[in-house]
Amino acid sequence: MAQEQISVFDMFKIGIGPSSSHTLGPWRAAERFVQTLFQKDILSRVQQINVLLFGSLAKTGIGHGTDIAVLLGLSGDDPVTFDVSQVMPKVESIKRNHRLSLGGQHEIAFDYSEQMLFLFDQSLPFHPNAVTFQAFLDDGTAMSETYYSIGGGFVVQEKDTTSVLSEVDLPFPVDTAEELMKWCMRTGLKISELVLENELAWRSEEETREGILHIFRTIRECIYKGCHTEGVLPGGLYVERRASKLNRKLLKGRSYSDYDSWIEAIRQGGKYFAYILDWVSCFALSVNEENASFGRVVTAPTNGASGVIPAVLQYYITFHDAYRENKIIQFIATASEIGAIFKKNATISAAMGGCQAEIGVSSAMAAGALTECLGGSQRQVLMAAEIAMEHHLGLTCDPIGGLVQIPCIERNTMGAIKAITAAQLALQSNPDKAKVSLDAVVSTMWETAQDMNVKYKETADGGLAIKVPLSLPEC
Repeated sequence: MAQEQISVFDMFKIGIGPSSSHTLGPWRAAERFVQTLFQKDILSRVQQINVLLFGSLAKTGIGHGTDIAVLLGLSGDDPVTFDVSQVMPKVESIKRNHRLSLGGQHEIAFDYSEQMLFLFDQSLPFHPNAVTFQAFLDDGTAMSETYYSIGGGFVVQEKDTTSVLSEVDLPFPVDTAEELMKWCMRTGLKISELVLENELAWRSEEETREGILHIFRTIRECIYKGCHTEGVLPGGLYVERRASKLNRKLLKGRSYSDYDSWIEAIRQGGKYFAYILDWVSCFALSVNEENASFGRVVTAPTNGASGVIPAVLQYYITFHDAYRENKIIQFIATASEIGAIFKKNATISAAMGGCQAEIGVSSAMAAGALTECLGGSQRQVLMAAEIAMEHHLGLTCDPIGGLVQIPCIERNTMGAIKAITAAQLALQSNPDKAKVSLDAVVSTMWETAQDMNVKYKETADGGLAIKVPLSLPEC
């Protein structure tokens, strides 16, 4: 059996919100389908495209922007570089004009109401997030491909794992926390150092460093933009953005002109508990408000949980005077390895495991990363990750209106605070006396996911999604 090899850049992907599994994944699936048409040399012969959305992609597809992502993917646009201000104008143009430029090269007729099909009552067995593309050619024949968005922007086809597996020989292959610990003990390497050694199997050290710093710059820009943008989130819930007002309130008129001077302005407010707590919440809110607005974010490891790791990283940078490239790279590298263990042995898809698979995993990643950066041992890193996940077990995914807003945005603040608490607990504890291992909690999370009622797995069929009328404001 091939071993799943996951890079830092698999866990941290740049994309557009609001969901990695419902937006970024379907976007990439659409791109892959267009590429298949290119490879078969039949793109120019396509006369009609049908899109069939199954399971969770159908039930919460509108709220998550699945249809929007698919149209942009079919049009040949890239979520990493596409101008986020043009998302809605381009999609509205496609709907209004009933025309779609396939791959940006071949224009065909496209009737959104007839050819974008939400199959609410149908689900495919391989994974709840399924999309099928049908292409009808000029000679009357047709072809179709089915893709599964399995969380965090990962896309596979059934019995085909080539999009997830990388055929490289890693010097330190890791599937479980126990294996990770063995390598660390044998080599004396920190977890982040071991990760960076493995990354050399894919690219040079300089390319990895620059790639991680590019990820950080995207995170930094997202936080800063979110803290300076007011208004109401799209989607019909009329949720007011809070990060900008909180940012202004906490700064109390202190002046700044850019990200760097903003950090200094924040530091001038002191380090008392309530002040730091408010800023951690502000950082998390800023990212997820951007995510909910089709802004550019980084999967960490998913879009729905994209505020937890940035908030904890920003906390570390700001209140521990750690605005240094090496520390940022160390944080992100450590977080990626923790996330990869969950990805390999459980899931990072809310449609498979509920919100424990997203906020829980992101909190564990952030806790482990912060612990290493604050000087914790390898065992303390794993202990922190275990503590963070242990107290997210059973967390359901029940988004109101199928939107990544309530309770998703506030859950990122809670996940960030739990991560910091878990790191502090681990740093003040002897991991040799821990009763629960990280591998045990990963296994428990997966068993809990399998036992969880499907209505609590990103379907908007249960929980808050049906208890709270859409006309009510968020508490």
